[in-house]
Amino acid sequence: MTQELEKIEKAVTESSVWSKIKDFLNLHVEITEKIHISVLDVIAIITAIFVTTLVLRVILKLITKKLPEEEKGKFNVVFGYFRWLVYLIILLITLNAVGVNVTAVFAASAALMIGIGLALQTLFQDIISGIFILVDQTVHVGDIIELEGKIGRVEEIKLRTTRAVTIDNKVLIIPNHLYLENSLYNWTQNGSTTRESVTVGVAYGSDVQLVKELLIQAANSHPDVMATSETVVRFEDFGDSSLNFRVIFTLSDSFNANMPKSDIRFEIDRLFREHNISIPFPQRDIHIIQNPNQSVNLNLKSSGNTPKLEDQNQ
Repeated sequence: MTQELEKIEKAVTESSVWSKIKDFLNLHVEITEKIHISVLDVIAIITAIFVTTLVLRVILKLITKKLPEEEKGKFNVVFGYFRWLVYLIILLITLNAVGVNVTAVFAASAALMIGIGLALQTLFQDIISGIFILVDQTVHVGDIIELEGKIGRVEEIKLRTTRAVTIDNKVLIIPNHLYLENSLYNWTQNGSTTRESVTVGVAYGSDVQLVKELLIQAANSHPDVMATSETVVRFEDFGDSSLNFRVIFTLSDSFNANMPKSDIRFEIDRLFREHNISIPFPQRDIHIIQNPNQSVNLNLKSSGNTPKLEDQNQ
């Protein structure tokens, strides 16, 4: 029985069809003088990538099985880039196993790799920054952030960019590498409520206690100001031409704080007019020191639209 099987195997091996298949599988294609690959090598590479794909899918399902839906989406993005890295490693290992000189492959494409690396430097910075954002959760969808003086509500976080909407309903596309290069202000990481303020200056001689009461009244009269947090007034400074105050209050939606702050300024102006409290404009006092034997004449001289003081010493 064994001899019969051996005879069959030998007959199949020696058949012209099998010989042609072997010749086809061993057919080599020379890419360069040092790099050549056969059809059998290509089949081995395809098989290795196929098996790697199956293994990675099983691993992904096991890891994300108990993750929430929101976290699954973020992990899938990160895992996608990890998967391409695994593919690259498996490809190099397989090429080396089938006899391809991997070192020669790198040498042949060194100049190309350098060019691609320089061109994609910022892209890789964005991707790495995006991974950091997704992993450490510095920024979430719905957060209000301030970056380089621009304020927006985060709508979508991707690996390369973050999409936010500004107060003016304009879409702001933020490259993720800016998070690593600049200070990021997250207005809502500690909660959606924030402390806002409005500054105002009053004339010297004004009743500061009355000013304090009116500022608190103006802020608390607005429906968007939260009554759960105390509204306070801070005496900021003795300015050049005014006494400077700041009224501090709490809003539940800091993203739309501009309109409540504007309404509070209107109310402050109305209350100040009712109580005869003036808001001064910038002014300067000029003191002229005259010597006993010298007289000074000041004439107002107009040059274009700008009045100038001209002194004539006698």
